[in-house]
Amino acid sequence: MIKKRKKNLSTEVYALGQHICISAHKARRVIDQIRGRSYEETLMILELMPYRACYPILKLIYSAAANASHNMGLDEANLVISKVEVSEGTAVKRLKPRARGRSYLIKRPTCHITIVLKDISLYEYEEFEKYIMYSKKPGLIIKKKKKNLTCHDTYSSGGLWDKK
Repeated sequence: MIKKRKKNLSTEVYALGQHICISAHKARRVIDQIRGRSYEETLMILELMPYRACYPILKLIYSAAANASHNMGLDEANLVISKVEVSEGTAVKRLKPRARGRSYLIKRPTCHITIVLKDISLYEYEEFEKYIMYSKKPGLIIKKKKKNLTCHDTYSSGGLWDKK
């Protein structure tokens, strides 16, 4: 199911994949690597990662980009992943036969993945990088400060190996 949203500065398109047979924890491990990256960079990362969760996420990103270009006429080179969410879905319950004719319940977790692509032009890209840097994780806010660049030589000052 693909829905479109418009905002005042730029255009956003999102794709929603429901009931994907992967646990939400394993999908988040992959999602955290692609949040805030460009469309082409995301495709390269997902093709090279060794996780099973990469394939359905890759299909969702392809789908969102195809809908952005077909439905809204956006260029794929200007697309950036602005928001990605993974939520837990219902657990699929299966029965496995065990010893003495008994059955054992197996729960297979599912998840729902939402990927939001944002069309961004060159003059807005720097502002978007600042937005992503401050919104990645609420506990890890990195502020850029102007500092004097001084080089500390760890080898001449004793370094780490002088401690007794």
